Amino acid sequence: MRYLCMIFATDEQMSVLSPGEMRDFVNAHLDYDDQLRASGHLVESEGLEAARTAAVVRVRNGKLSVTDGPFVETNEQLGGFYLVEAASDEEAVRIAAGIPSSRVGSIEVRPALVWEHTP
Repeated sequence: MRYLCMIFATDEQMSVLSPGEMRDFVNAHLDYDDQLRASGHLVESEGLEAARTAAVVRVRNGKLSVTDGPFVETNEQLGGFYLVEAASDEEAVRIAAGIPSSRVGSIEVRPALVWEHTP
């Protein structure tokens, strides 16, 4: 089953990292990517630009609306994600606990829905 592991952190949590610590932090993520890829658990992972670079898109009654910035007002921002394959919820949580960002912010683990066409 696939699980989305969403990485959340505040600007304050990330701002305490020195340039050297940030380099090590990024390298730790890349190393963990390699480990998950080698074990067959990694489907995809990406970091995201700051929430201030986001655009929110809505279509209501056929009319397009685009708003700059994140959808909700919150201190924590979605900073990246891992899409992983895991045999159980417990294994997905174990994988999420290994994500280096879990030591700075938080990781939300959510099972992916399986959609199938129905006649």
